[in-house]
Amino acid sequence: MNKVLIIDDEDQLRGLLSRIIGLEGYEVFQADSCKNGLKQLALHDPDVVLCDVRLPDGNGVELIAEIKRVKPLAEVIMLTAHGNIPDGVQAIKNGAFDYLTKGDDNNRIIPLISRAMDQVAKAKQESQAEILVDREYSFDTILGSSMAIREAIALAKKVSVTDVPVLLTGETGTGKEVFAQAIHRNSERAKKSFVAVNCAAFSKELLESEMFGHKAGSFTGALKDKKGLFEEANHGTIFLDEIGEMAFDLQAKLLRILEAGEFIKIGDTKPTKVDVRVIAATNRDLTKEIENGHFREDLYYRLSVFCIPLPPLRERVEDIEVYTRAFVQYFGAKMKKKGLEVHPDYMECLKRYGWHGNVRELRNVVERSIVIAGEGQLTVDDLPLELRRPVPAAGETGGFSDFDMANIEKNHIRRVLQHTGGNKTEAARLMRIGLTTLYRKIEEYGLGDK
Repeated sequence: MNKVLIIDDEDQLRGLLSRIIGLEGYEVFQADSCKNGLKQLALHDPDVVLCDVRLPDGNGVELIAEIKRVKPLAEVIMLTAHGNIPDGVQAIKNGAFDYLTKGDDNNRIIPLISRAMDQVAKAKQESQAEILVDREYSFDTILGSSMAIREAIALAKKVSVTDVPVLLTGETGTGKEVFAQAIHRNSERAKKSFVAVNCAAFSKELLESEMFGHKAGSFTGALKDKKGLFEEANHGTIFLDEIGEMAFDLQAKLLRILEAGEFIKIGDTKPTKVDVRVIAATNRDLTKEIENGHFREDLYYRLSVFCIPLPPLRERVEDIEVYTRAFVQYFGAKMKKKGLEVHPDYMECLKRYGWHGNVRELRNVVERSIVIAGEGQLTVDDLPLELRRPVPAAGETGGFSDFDMANIEKNHIRRVLQHTGGNKTEAARLMRIGLTTLYRKIEEYGLGDK
């Protein structure tokens, strides 16, 4: 039930208003002073407050600020005496929804309260939507318990509260944009724009126009001035995905923004100032791109002030089950197949696969499985053919041939461990894989006693 609080020191008027408003189905509470009004406000959390201007212990117009501080979504309607219209006007300036003149506006009371209630409902919906958006892109929603992903999240949290550029590196599908969104949402720019652009999706000319904008008449078809994405992101964050694909001469413009906070639009003669936080991402080795003359070294050092490498899924196999169960729950509910279980062999196949498309590929595979699965359980039969490798029984080698990639990998790990005298840290370094990955492979291939 919607709640209304009446703050007025006239007992007779307060009682009359309570009866009128109560008959419309609202739950009504009363107070006779500023002090008691604030107590009732905290106790009952009303949606709409009717407040007299003149109260024994204060001024109702000044009380608005305190009401809004305690209950920012509540709406306040001021009650003014005849001839005190300036009080009502000042009340609206202070944040009141509207004002009523006692005795003259009786017919307006219920419609006005109804409109105020609608405004409160709308504000609550918008507030809830904002909470859901923040939750969607918060660090808490980044799944995974592996050391590698926890370290990446810890680094991202530290840099999010600063304003320095961030470079996210990692293979396609490792969640670079998710990290960029979380960094933005955890920063002081969270209430401003987050603008994402894929540098690989545009030609050089179109990318320049999209990013920096242009003046009317600067080229054929430029019929009017256009704001670029950097202007759209002013005071917020711009996410430059696949930065390694950006044309070499455009990189100079980007460097100018990072160094001086300004750029020149196509066809313009004077610089445009912007205040933008830059987060870039790439799946390329930018140091090699520099050696090959495809990427500016000075831009690389400006972008990589803080670099966060995102690990591929195959190096954090322990996270596959977490992601899988989350995707099963999400897509199962979406497709009205709730309560789906995952057969152990299905999960084992997922853990054995290489996942070159990383989390994005896993998401697609699980979604496909749910589409074709029956009720109850996801099985190996629901997987694409390339993932259906038989799961060996305990103690079996799986029947790998000499040409099977798993057998080649097993023998290679055995030889490296023999070379290092069993030193797993050194073996992981020589093979350029994570230590946790090596331990998992050792257990998987039964090499623990070798």
